[in-house]
Amino acid sequence: MIGKLKGTVDEIGEDHVIVDVHGVGYVAFCPVRTLSALNEGEAATLFIETYVREDQLRLFGFQSALDREWFRLLQSVQGVGARVALAVLSTLSAADLANAIALQDKAMVARAPGIGPKVAQRIVAELKNKAPAFAGDAAPGIGLRQELGEGAAPAPVADAVSALANLGYSRDQAANAVAAAIKTAGEGADSAALIRQGLKELAR
Repeated sequence: MIGKLKGTVDEIGEDHVIVDVHGVGYVAFCPVRTLSALNEGEAATLFIETYVREDQLRLFGFQSALDREWFRLLQSVQGVGARVALAVLSTLSAADLANAIALQDKAMVARAPGIGPKVAQRIVAELKNKAPAFAGDAAPGIGLRQELGEGAAPAPVADAVSALANLGYSRDQAANAVAAAIKTAGEGADSAALIRQGLKELAR
């Protein structure tokens, strides 16, 4: 089982990279975000997920162990395989993905190519209780990194984030607070309850 590759980038393809490790070229399929951070001829370290099938051995490479954990976690969702998981991680960073799940923002997940609304809904719904354990370094940075538009997140959540932002907090701070407020007040809480709890979180 291969868990990590450290070598020189020999070639970068559309969906994969070849890493030369002491003369042996390993092909690793990677998210676009990982590939864009690599340069041919330069040293690279990839965290690897190894898939062994009867007729093939396939490696998937990631910039960090955290991204690899998200790759595994995404595939625990019904209907999500390696291809879909790579598409999600190509579009969203670990922090963005943790944020989308915390705020049940299926529209953010659906931004990934080939991800329909039904699959996006399953991802945010099925991972809402599993994701915190995998947030790791992303946890402190859970926050919206884009403007919340209509349909992007439930209306009370969007309203609460907007209200806190209007009070002078950054949108990331506001989203962090609202994400924490949802855990305390419950997913069915209205905007007023989320604002109150959010302010408590910001005061800590």
